[in-house]
Amino acid sequence: MEKVVLKASLRENKGKEVCKKMRREGHIPAVVYKDGKDALSLQVENGELWHALHTEAGTNAIITLSVSDGEKPSQKTVILKDIQLDPISDKFVHVDFHEISLKEKLKVKVPIVAKGEAIGVKEEEGVLGQIMWDVEVECLPTAIPEHIDVNVEELKIGDSIYLKDIESPADVDVLGDPEQIVLSVHPPALEEEEPEVEAEEGELEPEVIKKGKAEEEGEEEEAAPEKAPEKAPEEGEKEG
Repeated sequence: MEKVVLKASLRENKGKEVCKKMRREGHIPAVVYKDGKDALSLQVENGELWHALHTEAGTNAIITLSVSDGEKPSQKTVILKDIQLDPISDKFVHVDFHEISLKEKLKVKVPIVAKGEAIGVKEEEGVLGQIMWDVEVECLPTAIPEHIDVNVEELKIGDSIYLKDIESPADVDVLGDPEQIVLSVHPPALEEEEPEVEAEEGELEPEVIKKGKAEEEGEEEEAAPEKAPEKAPEEGEKEG
C-alpha cells in the first residue's frame, strides 16, 4: 500500500470564527482520536489533505501525520474516521482521524468491483444488478485491499453471488450476513403495452348528450313566441 505523509500543526484556538478564518487561509481543522486518550486538535493544509485522500487507497489510506509543535515533529499513524464537506461548494470543512497501530486489526469498508461480463447479460439479454457496493472487512492496516473483485462471467439469468461466495485476499476476513446477495442477473424488463380502447359506433359520452339536449331545449323555448292574451270583447259588441 502506498505510504502517505501529511503535514499537520497543533491548533490551540478553537471556535467557529477561528475555523472560518483558518479555512480562508487554506487550512482545515482536524482532530485525532485514540481510544483512552484525549483528542488532539490539529490543522492541515487543504491541498495536501486532498492529495492524501485521493491515492489508489482512497479513504482507506494509511496516513502518517507529521505533527509540528515548535520542536521536533512527532509522527502518528492514522486512518480517516470522518470528513465533513460543504453541501454547496463540496470543499473540506473538518476532518477526523483515528490513530491506529500497524500491529492491530481494524474494521473498514472496501469497494466491491464486478469483473467480466455475465453469460446472462451477453447471451440471454439479462440485466446485472449490484446490490452491495462495498463490504466491511477486518484485517491489519497494511493488508487493507483497495477493492475486492468479484467474477460474474458464469452468472446466468436467475443466478446470484452471495457474501459467502466472495473470495477475500489472504489475512482479510469478510464481515456481514453470509446470505446477503451481492450481485445477481435479472431477466430483461418487458415493456407493457397499454390496451387501445375503441368507442363503439353511436356511443357518446353522457356529458355530451346531456349538454346537447339542454341546448336543444333552450333553443325551442327561445323560438316559441309568447302567446298574446285574448282581447276582451268591447262593450256593446255582439256576436254576429
